[in-house]
Amino acid sequence: MKLGWLDFSSNQTKGVLAALVTVTCWSGFNIVSRFGTKGVFTPFDMAAMRFGVAATLTMPFFLYLVPVRSWPKYMALALFGGLGYGLLVYSGFAFAPSAHAGVFVNGGIPFWTVILTAILAGFKLSRHVYIALALSTCGLVMIAFNSMLADHAPNQWIGDLLFLAAAFCWAVFGLLVRRWQIRPHHGIFGIATFAALVYLPIYYFWLPKGLLDATTGDIALQCIYQGIIAALLAAGMFSYATHKIGACEAAMMLALVPAISAIGGYFILGEDLGIVVIVGILIVSLGALLGAMPTNTVAFLVRDKN
Repeated sequence: MKLGWLDFSSNQTKGVLAALVTVTCWSGFNIVSRFGTKGVFTPFDMAAMRFGVAATLTMPFFLYLVPVRSWPKYMALALFGGLGYGLLVYSGFAFAPSAHAGVFVNGGIPFWTVILTAILAGFKLSRHVYIALALSTCGLVMIAFNSMLADHAPNQWIGDLLFLAAAFCWAVFGLLVRRWQIRPHHGIFGIATFAALVYLPIYYFWLPKGLLDATTGDIALQCIYQGIIAALLAAGMFSYATHKIGACEAAMMLALVPAISAIGGYFILGEDLGIVVIVGILIVSLGALLGAMPTNTVAFLVRDKN
């Protein structure tokens, strides 16, 4: 099916649309998660709701669909795309605003993905990908310096480092999904299952909790968004996009999230946006757009301009 220049039957279009769904879900994730950690929830509560709800919905399907011999791969995916990413990103929200999460997580994912892909490919990537990486790096550095020099929240840089570490975990997850050719829904089911089996007992017996002080509405909001929209829908769409357009291109699309998260954080959470943060977001987003373009499209645009 075609609509103008869009061909909905092509892998490129399907992958880009899936990545755009991921962008929408993760923009809301940054705002909803920051809202939760600014209230009574601990980062450990947020992770428990994410893994618990997702595993409740998916574990029976995982046990039925995936043979036991394949479980080690899904354990590795859960380590990076579940436990590592979830715990680091929720801890980061306790220190830094949603705009910073948008930049360092969703801008950091393409940053780490390109670096890891370049290492694995012997640094044989298209020139425009390196330019996109340079732009994204400049934007990240600008906001990092702004965090370190901020007077109103001197510990923001801790959150930024946690976000960047979370981005690294997700980049590894994306590359593993692509390398092992994991079916998107199998990957998401496996992450939810093994993350919950490992994390929930530890959370129940040893980690601090704030759930008892939260309202039913707040718990419902976080369970729905963290356990269904973020853990299942967004992660599934990202896995699908990596299959259709590649890990680098799918990851680069995520760097569109910072601008949306910053705008939402400003209007919904009342978070301030300085000129340095705004410029950094624009630079990272520009790098995302360039990096998401396939090589043949960039070559066509250059020839057309000349």
